[in-house]
Amino acid sequence: MTANLYDTITAQIVAELEKGAAPWIKPWKADSTADHNHISGAAYRGINRLLLGMSSMGNGFTSPVWATYKQWQEKGVQVQKGSKGTSIVFFKPIGGKENAQTGAKEAGYCVIRGYTVFNATQTDLPVPAASVPDAAFNPVPACESFIAKTGASIAHGGDAAFYMPSMDRIQLPQKSAFDSEASYYATAFHELTHWTGSESRLDRNLSGRFGNPAYAFEELVAEMGAAFICATHGIQGELRHAGYIGNWLKACREDNKAIFKAASLAQKAADYLMAQDAALKVAA
Repeated sequence: MTANLYDTITAQIVAELEKGAAPWIKPWKADSTADHNHISGAAYRGINRLLLGMSSMGNGFTSPVWATYKQWQEKGVQVQKGSKGTSIVFFKPIGGKENAQTGAKEAGYCVIRGYTVFNATQTDLPVPAASVPDAAFNPVPACESFIAKTGASIAHGGDAAFYMPSMDRIQLPQKSAFDSEASYYATAFHELTHWTGSESRLDRNLSGRFGNPAYAFEELVAEMGAAFICATHGIQGELRHAGYIGNWLKACREDNKAIFKAASLAQKAADYLMAQDAALKVAA
């Protein structure tokens, strides 16, 4: 069952990548609220963010609110007849057993389980119309504040965007060089996700070179990390880097857990960056 879930979800991601699409990106301006459960209010994380984003993209869902059929029923909300649910996963931690001879506790593990949720768009709840992006290029104060509070060293100029580990510095083109504020912030968030991989922060492998597996995997982490942060800030970021899709496909086909690993690391990176913002808010 567990192996089948990994295979099934990886196959869904691979199918979207084969179309040239990055399944963690919604094609419209995102609601400022991340996908979350209607009952608990908790935001979905990691691989579930990808699965729900992919479902929204494929079905045109405009609401970030989800719940199981039973949860909707308990709230007196009816799921529309014929609606097809979206499969996501739940990791249940299992504690390690105590060794009868030594008394030492063995390491625990997680069991993966699948379940189905329905978007609010599929129910009889009124769903607000999707907002229309502003075509003008204007700084977004919340995003500017978020970037500043990370403490990352960022320089602007030139025609390339990259993170340089040796100098622990991010280089971005001038803001006016981007098509929109969304494109700028998506790129900045992508490089900030790379920045979290420094040995002094989350210590990911940043030694890869273009074309090798380590590079492709780190780019996948950065791409999804940026998508997660964009969703949090209500930014429609064009994060699709076509040149990397082939490498991402290779990684997913060779390891059915690669997309889960990348999503988990991307979530950790996003959490790390958000924590810098939260810490400064508390200290202010």
